[in-house]
Amino acid sequence: MTPPPAAPARAARAPAAGARRRPVQQRSQERYERLLDACAGVLDEAGPAGLTTKEVALRAQVPIGTLYQFFAGKEGLLAALAERNLARFLDGLARRVAAAGSPDLAAFTDHAVDEFVTMKRTVPGFGHLDFGLVGTVPAEVDELHLLDAELDNNAAVAVRLRAIGGGLFAAPGYGLALRVAMECADAVLKLAFRADPAGDPALIAECKRLVRSYLADVPPRD
Repeated sequence: MTPPPAAPARAARAPAAGARRRPVQQRSQERYERLLDACAGVLDEAGPAGLTTKEVALRAQVPIGTLYQFFAGKEGLLAALAERNLARFLDGLARRVAAAGSPDLAAFTDHAVDEFVTMKRTVPGFGHLDFGLVGTVPAEVDELHLLDAELDNNAAVAVRLRAIGGGLFAAPGYGLALRVAMECADAVLKLAFRADPAGDPALIAECKRLVRSYLADVPPRD
């Protein structure tokens, strides 16, 4: 019998890669969040090529110097937005899992895809950026068979998905399998949103079927 999932994990709130610091005072926190909101808005309107720190600061109604107090530059701003996107995704998925009680592997997969699709449709800037690069290698790195000093996007998300899934992914084989599943889902979902700005329903359904089938056949070893 598959052990029940662990309690839903909340996303970490550590400073994102590229951020000089994460503000503590409420006024500074509000400015920080306004800058990220403005960054997302500019991405939607002008794309990554049209994103400038000057435009972000102007839209957020903060001095350009304030932006550079928080971020090293454009790349740091994008990294912080990607980190926030990931936190929102993980929190949303954790809520779905908690509401479902003890979902099986197939249901967990559907929840993860549904949360991603919902964010793709509703979260400003997510269509251009989603999660980006989201951090350094955690303790699970050996199980994922990574040698780099920094995790790529899908590998980092896979580690966090395993934490939320808890007992569903207790078998050692899921360390690598979740990373492979993320790569597959990423490719199919990109195709779904290229085919239809709202996400092609048939391709989204195929993404779920592909990942469910693959993870259901994972051996209990690396």
